[in-house]
Amino acid sequence: MPAPIIVTALLGASDFAWADGLRRAHFPPDRNLVPAHITLFHHLPPSVAPELRDRLKAETRAPAPPARLSGLRHLGEGVAYQVDSPELKAIRDRLADHFAGLLIPQDLAAWRPHITVQNKVTAKAAKALLGELEASFAPRPLKIAGLASWWYRGGPWEALSEHRFR
Repeated sequence: MPAPIIVTALLGASDFAWADGLRRAHFPPDRNLVPAHITLFHHLPPSVAPELRDRLKAETRAPAPPARLSGLRHLGEGVAYQVDSPELKAIRDRLADHFAGLLIPQDLAAWRPHITVQNKVTAKAAKALLGELEASFAPRPLKIAGLASWWYRGGPWEALSEHRFR
């Protein structure tokens, strides 16, 4: 059955293990339904699946875009690591231009890439984790391994396609 499509950037193996470990440690277990990721688009219509697959495949023919963890972000009810990558932003911009008439307001807004490691907790718990993570934070490189698309059916995401950078 058709469902909205989510598009993400995939993390390299060691960065994924680190970020996903933080999600498992700090996300409420009943709300941690998806692995660590960077969301590029929250909702594309199911009708674009074949075209999207082709676009993601074309974008990943190039080398992986360099990226950095540049800081932490308080989400109100959670915490995320900010990601800085002009090259990944350029990929997202090209995809956004291509699918412009199909984007929802959330995907038309300014893109602020991040990796959420905690969400849906009290503001007090989020602030405490933010302080804890900020105490040991130092900017560092982050490996972007590929791009993926997922069917969103209300629970865990269902893989649609995965494309690794060369």
